[in-house]
Amino acid sequence: MKYKQMAGVLLARWLGGALMASSAVTDEARLVVREHEAQIKALEIESGLAWWEANTTGKPEAFARKEAAQNRIDQAMGNTVRFERLKRLRAQKSEIDDKDLKRCVELLYLQYLEKQVDPEILKKMVAISNRVEKNFNTFRAKVDGKEMTENEVRSVLKNSTDTGRRKQVWEASKDVGRLLEADLRELVKLRNAAAKSLGFSSFHAMQLYLNEQDGVELLKLFDDLDRLTRAPFLKAKGEMDAILAKKCQIGVDELRPWHYHDPFFQESPAIYPADLDAPFRKADILALCRDFYKGIGLPIDKVLARSDLYEKPGKSPHAFCTDIDRSGDVRVLANIAPNEYWASTMLHELGHAVYSSLNMSQDLPYPLRGEAHILTTEGIAMLFERFSRKSAFLERMGVHLADPVAFESAASRSLKLRLLIFSRWCQVMLRFEKAMYENPDQDLNALWWDLVERYQGLKRPEGRNAPDFASKIHIVSAPVYYHNYMMGELFASQVHHALCRELYPDKKIGEVIYCGDSRVGRFFQEKIFSHGRRLSWNDLTLSATGKRLNPEAFAADFEDTSTKP
Repeated sequence: MKYKQMAGVLLARWLGGALMASSAVTDEARLVVREHEAQIKALEIESGLAWWEANTTGKPEAFARKEAAQNRIDQAMGNTVRFERLKRLRAQKSEIDDKDLKRCVELLYLQYLEKQVDPEILKKMVAISNRVEKNFNTFRAKVDGKEMTENEVRSVLKNSTDTGRRKQVWEASKDVGRLLEADLRELVKLRNAAAKSLGFSSFHAMQLYLNEQDGVELLKLFDDLDRLTRAPFLKAKGEMDAILAKKCQIGVDELRPWHYHDPFFQESPAIYPADLDAPFRKADILALCRDFYKGIGLPIDKVLARSDLYEKPGKSPHAFCTDIDRSGDVRVLANIAPNEYWASTMLHELGHAVYSSLNMSQDLPYPLRGEAHILTTEGIAMLFERFSRKSAFLERMGVHLADPVAFESAASRSLKLRLLIFSRWCQVMLRFEKAMYENPDQDLNALWWDLVERYQGLKRPEGRNAPDFASKIHIVSAPVYYHNYMMGELFASQVHHALCRELYPDKKIGEVIYCGDSRVGRFFQEKIFSHGRRLSWNDLTLSATGKRLNPEAFAADFEDTSTKP
């Protein structure tokens, strides 16, 4: 046989073997994904339904079912045989000839990795987390022997000019921290033990890895944000403090955390002449949301039909959106009251709802049928949330404004101030959690207030030594999550600017409100929703906006912020 013929035969045999090997790896990956869905999907639906009942009713038996369901999920994902198969397939990703399968393998590997720890530790963490969630949901601040709802606490902090009353209510709202502190400290140590057994330095480091985030890059991003926001924040806060002090008839140096209208100073205080709540006292918030989302081609009627939207005993006092089955059963838990806070919250939660399996193809593999990342779904929700402070949006949606010019002036400044305030608050949350997991035995009370003073500019209450950090539910029940809200704000601004460039090139970015334009829904579906989890969060950001995630668009959205009335 001639040399060239021999070379051709050998090449053909090699290629044939490689193709057979590639085919075998692909087939194995497809089998693992099918096995995962066959076992886990039913368990996740069971868990989702139990979670829903527990949070809407507060019933102990529902929390027991929720805990049992999560234990079954943990046990299934703790399967060492399947994990080893995923680990091997991950190492052979180059031989998988299907991009969706490659992504499934990567995501499943990360999900299963977290569960490769002592099953007893997993059960303890679930039991404590469940107890914490139940205690938090059923807690009500008590003042003068009377229980107050979350909405009542917010009302006092927003409207009262009596410093003593404000302090009393603020401190009562923080009492939940004393209730949860011991459980949180135990959870932190258990979480760290689990992370270290897998080779991570702390639970915080592990969570970043599992969520495809780099700790060094994350801190660099937040350091950049700190430099970007510090000067405008301090300028705005100085003006704001003067207004708040005058309202309560005290000196600026007497201001304390209970003077800032929100238990954590994460929202913009109501310091402007226009009453931002006034338009919503008689407005139908649900009708507004329904009409808006329908108008942009993303109807939410099915979501609202399944949702639980008003206060009742035992129910979680906050707001959530959950996708029960990744097949369209999407629900919102809320506690609607007639004010701007709940109008923005409903726009936010329904933003999560439209970025869910509700608007994703069922042809996507089960592991890919969800948002690209926590920060991307938060970003979409935050983008829609901003419209509650846009006069043009409210008028277009049929909400009556007694003085549209005054409302727009106050609302636009309030929105920009909120972005600044929230940016500083997120600095506290990121840095506190990182430090807490790196050294849980330090004085966490002092750490908390050190960070609050540094990044939020608040004065700690004299002589107070209480676990106020534990009164923030995310630290207890949604660990290493909060920084994604801030990254979501960056994503929101970046996506909005990209959308405006494509759909509204002749309009000023700050004037675009989307109402009644079905092109907007198509933009979100094509650029973001349809991808599911096919792309990592940074690849999705690049694909949708043309750039990696960065603070440029966000910075432009709060330029020239002034709090002067």
